[in-house]
Amino acid sequence: MASKTFFPSLFPLRKLPARWAGFIMPLTLSVMMTSVISFVVTALGFGLTVELLHRWPLAWGTSWIVAFPTLLLVLPLVRRFVALVVDLPGGR
Repeated sequence: MASKTFFPSLFPLRKLPARWAGFIMPLTLSVMMTSVISFVVTALGFGLTVELLHRWPLAWGTSWIVAFPTLLLVLPLVRRFVALVVDLPGGR
């Protein structure tokens, strides 16, 4: 049975195997969170000016370089902590 595609008309690639979830989830989370947080902090520092457009990409890139490896390292600890304080289905 062939793997289903994600948005078949827009993105005709096959899905990645489930083993990639542990990498793709922190990658996606780090990109989204660092883009929002770095934009907000840079906007607070420079205001909504042209300078913001010049400074934000560097601020985002720097924060992502730190955030992604950090997520890869701390996610197993976070999962263990959550399992201690949350009644997860399946007894995890």
